[in-house]
Amino acid sequence: MKQETIINARLKLAAALPSTTEILRGSLLHRRIRHRSGCAVCARGKGHLVWVLTVSYPGGRNKQISLSAEQKPQVQQWLRNYRKLKTALERICELNHKLLRPLNHR
Repeated sequence: MKQETIINARLKLAAALPSTTEILRGSLLHRRIRHRSGCAVCARGKGHLVWVLTVSYPGGRNKQISLSAEQKPQVQQWLRNYRKLKTALERICELNHKLLRPLNHR
């Protein structure tokens, strides 16, 4: 691949990046919670469905954030943006690797 082609591909990827302020790492889960006492719904064994964002950290630590139903679409979009950004950054890095190779190995 020619150097100019690599640079153009890199610029095209960079131009399509989502906003870096609207990204979120983690997983969206639909969980059932049950109150310990005082809730008739939980007493019948049904519990309540809630949306939870869970994020894993080094050392096996996890953070869970309960979300309202209204927050779900925004969280889903931010998770998609994170995945798109991460994928695009990996592709840009691969192109940069090609730029660093000697001319006779491209």
